[in-house]
Amino acid sequence: MGKRVVLKGSPRICVQCKGFRKLCGLPRCPLVYSSIYRSKAVSLISKGSLEGSTPPSLLVGEAGYPKVRLYLGIPPSVRGDEAAFYDKPAMWFGKLGLEDVVSLRSAVVFTVTNRFSVHDIPRLSKIELLLAAVSEKPVDAEAEIDKVLRAYVLPDPVTPPMGPSVLARNVRVVGNPYLHRSLEKAINDELRAAEAIHMLYMDGVDFYTIVRALSLGLLGLERNRKAVPTRWSITAVDQQIGNQLLSSLRTAPTISEVLVFWGEYMYNRYVVVLSPGPYRGFWVEVWHPASVFNPGGETEVFAVEEHPMGRYTAMDGGYIAARTSVAEYLYKLRRQARVAILREILPQYIYPVGSWQIRLTVKHALERGPVLRNPSPSELSNYIASMMRVPKRVVEQVLEFVYGPKQKRLDEFFSR
Repeated sequence: MGKRVVLKGSPRICVQCKGFRKLCGLPRCPLVYSSIYRSKAVSLISKGSLEGSTPPSLLVGEAGYPKVRLYLGIPPSVRGDEAAFYDKPAMWFGKLGLEDVVSLRSAVVFTVTNRFSVHDIPRLSKIELLLAAVSEKPVDAEAEIDKVLRAYVLPDPVTPPMGPSVLARNVRVVGNPYLHRSLEKAINDELRAAEAIHMLYMDGVDFYTIVRALSLGLLGLERNRKAVPTRWSITAVDQQIGNQLLSSLRTAPTISEVLVFWGEYMYNRYVVVLSPGPYRGFWVEVWHPASVFNPGGETEVFAVEEHPMGRYTAMDGGYIAARTSVAEYLYKLRRQARVAILREILPQYIYPVGSWQIRLTVKHALERGPVLRNPSPSELSNYIASMMRVPKRVVEQVLEFVYGPKQKRLDEFFSR
């Protein structure tokens, strides 16, 4: 008899898992696979060959770790600067809707390599493939295709949606990669990965270029370099940037008033509240029934609290992405603050598109400026109620974090 699989599925587990931790015991998430979007890009592959420019787009898989596959993304017959748009979330924000992003990514075909040890990938003889992946501009590439492995888009809560995949017999980079000068220095110098990430970020290197460099094992001390699955790398880069920025503010003064910000994009709503005090983070997600990771009939709530010294009650890529944007904002102010972020996920959010939409929506909300200054607890409560449909207990948790525990009136003690 085969091994019996014990399923532990529940909506509460689903909103914590978000399709990739496999907390329910299933080998793959049925909610994600029910959201697949059939791709038309496969029909553009002619006579077993694929030609175009990689935006660049290259993913390191995690299945089978530490022996993993590389996935090079190429939009068929799209070349030059036009190809860059296919893997640039910063260019999508505010311009593309949910279906637009999924449709765009469905037009990127990912060639799949044989498995490599994560320790061998940084030392691959075909180093041009790795350099093409961290190029500042699209790079021409071509491949001979053996067969189509997957003809649909695979959504993901951390990475942008992944287009169809094909087994490639031969992948060639025929263009010349163009690397940012700071990235060349980071690759060639003996810098620790954390130092390299901070240097690249401060020098203005694109966030996802840094992610690909870390993922492919191009950063860090030479003896320690190894490839890291892309999903892990995104959260690692977010966390490292946030850590560096927040650590530089430990002796900075705090903000002097409560500031409230609002953001909304792709059926996700955000209220960000900054209040006086040393940095602490509070992240609450409210998932409505029928949204992608809540198959149940009740609203589900998932929360993360970050205590001093970077201790989390749970590790969540969504919170870490939002934290990056908050850290950037506080760094510009040269101020500390306590930070509460309330995220509401509407039922229309049926495709997860990656943590970029969290990072960028929070970033733009902060850049637009506060919608409320120094509101009373009742004013903040009323504002949240007017903008969101979230349980009363969630609003009370946010108020307690912002203003402290509710003080009992003197007559309440004598009324017992």
